[in-house]
Amino acid sequence: MAYLSIDKISMHFGGLVALEDVSIQVEPGEIVSIIGPNGAGKTTLFNVITGVYKPTSGSIHFENQPIHNKEPQEIVKAGIARTFQNIRLCKDMRVIENVLLGMHTHTDYHFWDAVFRTKKFKTIELEKHEEALRILTSIGLQDQIHNYATNLPYGAQRRLEISRAIATKAKIILLDEPAAGMNAFETDALLDFIMELKIQGFTIILIEHDMRLVMNISDRIYVIDHGKKIAEGLPKDIAKNPRVIEAYLGRKEENA
Repeated sequence: MAYLSIDKISMHFGGLVALEDVSIQVEPGEIVSIIGPNGAGKTTLFNVITGVYKPTSGSIHFENQPIHNKEPQEIVKAGIARTFQNIRLCKDMRVIENVLLGMHTHTDYHFWDAVFRTKKFKTIELEKHEEALRILTSIGLQDQIHNYATNLPYGAQRRLEISRAIATKAKIILLDEPAAGMNAFETDALLDFIMELKIQGFTIILIEHDMRLVMNISDRIYVIDHGKKIAEGLPKDIAKNPRVIEAYLGRKEENA
């Protein structure tokens, strides 16, 4: 079984079929992109993977353990974290505070330790602070730790959101349109950053509309249209797949 195995997932909302029998396999250290037209079901799939929605049918296994029946916080603890198309930082908090917020799912002290500021509380808080500094240094934001998130440039806010996902001790990071709203320079910087995450050992699943980014960064690509998987393969194969061209450009296949 694959590192992350999504097997015949369907998601129905009343009479609306958002996903139908979608299967995706992800191996450790891969960058896998999920593409498709607007409304194809990509973000719904992310919501199913992360436990926001419970699938109507099908299963999801991570490290050979079923997660399709788990709550979102349990899936985060298992090692899967995500970002959102619209940045969801606490913009009135400092950069380091945003990262520390991502660590709360793995806090090992109790309520009374915090109230009485016990030795255990102080030790763990110091360790968390040091880890937050390490994460911010690894993504190039070490000079911004005391700045407020709202003051960061757009691209840096994206990196901060990803660093908060890293702070959950994630093994797989789901990125929902991270290049949305970026110019070409910012997108190139994002590409380099995601490649660096791969070098650091993270597995990345990416939803993205910027085809230049997708084609340059992906190990494999899955294409979804109207809730169904219509293609999968290497970037060079996806680029010339007639079903993919039809889905994006509205062209009819010959002899269709």
